[in-house]
Amino acid sequence: MAIATMTTPLPISLFPFLLLIPAFCFTICHANSDMLCIQSERALLKFKNHIIDPSNRLSSWVEGGVAVNGLVLSAITQQATSTNCTWLLFQSLMTLHRMLIIMGEARKKFLGGRRKWGAGAHACPPGFAPTDYEWEAYYNSLLVGKINPSLLELKHLSSLDLSNNNFSSIQIPKFFGFLESLTYLNLSRARFQGEIPHNLGNLSKLQFLDLGGNDLKSESLQWVSGLSSLQYLDLSSANLSKANDWPVQVTFILSSLLELHLKSCGLEDDPTSISVNSSKSLLALDLFWNRLTSGPIPDYFGNISFLEVLDLSINNLNSSIPNSLYSLNRLQFLSLSDNHLQGKFYSAIGNLSSVTHLDLSSNLMLEGRLPTSLEYLYGFLYNLLDGAVLETHFSNLTRLTTPNASHNRLTFEPNSSWIPPFQCRIIELGHWHLGPVFPPWLKFQKKLHHLDISYAGISDVIPL
Repeated sequence: MAIATMTTPLPISLFPFLLLIPAFCFTICHANSDMLCIQSERALLKFKNHIIDPSNRLSSWVEGGVAVNGLVLSAITQQATSTNCTWLLFQSLMTLHRMLIIMGEARKKFLGGRRKWGAGAHACPPGFAPTDYEWEAYYNSLLVGKINPSLLELKHLSSLDLSNNNFSSIQIPKFFGFLESLTYLNLSRARFQGEIPHNLGNLSKLQFLDLGGNDLKSESLQWVSGLSSLQYLDLSSANLSKANDWPVQVTFILSSLLELHLKSCGLEDDPTSISVNSSKSLLALDLFWNRLTSGPIPDYFGNISFLEVLDLSINNLNSSIPNSLYSLNRLQFLSLSDNHLQGKFYSAIGNLSSVTHLDLSSNLMLEGRLPTSLEYLYGFLYNLLDGAVLETHFSNLTRLTTPNASHNRLTFEPNSSWIPPFQCRIIELGHWHLGPVFPPWLKFQKKLHHLDISYAGISDVIPL
């Protein structure tokens, strides 16, 4: 049996009243938007008044309308053109000044193309060499001064980037720990000094924290364990020599952490004595240039099963490469250079089927044969590698620019008609066996400006 439903139509006399509701709401909301604009504007002007701005990047910040200059306002559009109090800004859930970005203007030009890992991580992009005038202009553009706590008035501020400025006379303000809405905080290379405020650990919504490249210190990293949403952490160059709790507090407690950068932190503890569970989330672990106690590479690195990047270069590790590392089948970047590794790396290294960058250089006593899966023949300098290198080793190396593998005992004798798939700027194959004929494939290297094939068993006339 069908069930009939009846709806009682609204009396037409109510329509004018209903039409008034959105108009009333618009008026109230627009008034609230105006009030938020005024409060945010005042907060930013207070901030500006404590800043020395040699390049006048904040010159448009004036009473009555703070024009965007490195400032992103709308969380929805991410591209507002001014802070005029408009209905568009209210539509952005009244999150006025949700993102405050006042980083050094030249950051993208000077640092944007830097390599992410290893010794060249803060180098200029390849082929880019700034002039003295450009460097001077860059340094003269850095903001100087103090950071006014008026930023606390920006209640919905979720992203704060003051990187690449010059706050060399101050510590990181403790009130940053009360910016409860922050999900992104970047203070890298801004020349902050002193102790890292532990109340930063109160920022439970924070997903990205970069304090790298400052003159900071912390005797414990227990405060980091409060950052329950953190996915990216960079404390590079901070003095963490007394923070013996770093493996537990950071690597394994933060279940959401994807990237950890502790470059040049003076880490000295012996991590082999720490019993920890495997990390199920960590993708990148960067411990470049520390002072880890002489000993073997800890097995627990091999238990971080989803690792794609592992940099342990320039430490004091000695032993052979542990079998546990060979099980990291997602690993793409592995750098163990400038340690004291010895013995052989075995055919099991072929299990690292995803590895495209392997750097084992300057270990002096490391022996073995090259894997065939490498995308870059880089980082085998100063070892005792032996065996024959085949043309197939180079078949996928179309981006090879700097084969750096001198001081090994490798042999390379390709077919005389072989044409290499790469164009190199630098070739260093000293102490390889390449002779007795001068390598004919070198004539195809049109971009070459540095060549080392010394002690390579060549007994031939150098072609013109």
